[in-house]
Amino acid sequence: MTDPISPELLNNWNTYGGYLAMAVAGVGVLILLGHYLKLLATSDFKTRYDYINMHEINMLWNGALLIIVGGTLYFNTMFSESTWLWFFVRLFMSSMFAVILGVIIQNVLKFYYPFFIEKRLKKLRYTPRTSPDGRKMKLLSEEEEDVYLDEGMQAEEDAFSVDYDVWIDEESGFTKIEKYNGRLHALQCSNCNYQTLKVDREEVIQTATETEEGELMKYYSCGYCGHKERKSFKIAMLKAGEATT
Repeated sequence: MTDPISPELLNNWNTYGGYLAMAVAGVGVLILLGHYLKLLATSDFKTRYDYINMHEINMLWNGALLIIVGGTLYFNTMFSESTWLWFFVRLFMSSMFAVILGVIIQNVLKFYYPFFIEKRLKKLRYTPRTSPDGRKMKLLSEEEEDVYLDEGMQAEEDAFSVDYDVWIDEESGFTKIEKYNGRLHALQCSNCNYQTLKVDREEVIQTATETEEGELMKYYSCGYCGHKERKSFKIAMLKAGEATT
């Protein structure tokens, strides 16, 4: 029979292991609270959009991972009597359960949660902005916004690498230009239906001229099922005097 763990050693493990477990889980909780407090404190829609887009999934995963680790440690400090065999069996089984739970959470955040994020980002992007005078601003159409974009900005939009939104206060003329990454978001894969289809590369098939539209080919691949596809996009004709690159 395996020798029992000495009461003093077990008590030390339960005491200091419990402190460590609470500290690790506490950091995870603070990460999650800090994330949501940051969102509550951010009133600007574009700033909130960028923060959610760039950090939310990582923050949720880091917080959840630390809470799982802390919970696993704490579970293994709840027993007053044990042998070395059952101590390591219990530690192994609880660790396996933690790994399974972690994989489930990671897959949810990777394959399902992006649908929820996209809805929130879309709402943030198209919620009417307010001018310094307190009036609601109008979002200009693609044709209307070109007047407010310089040649470099228009070239970025034509290449589909960047998308600009132009908001205007029609009474005062105050304008606000917001920049969005045209390649950042994953699309819904037509094969597996997960939001995991991303651009691998882009290729200009035909350069735009002053008399003809150009053609841009985007090549996509799915990070989940490996499905590949391509889509063709038109590049607007150059205005008189613009040089081709």
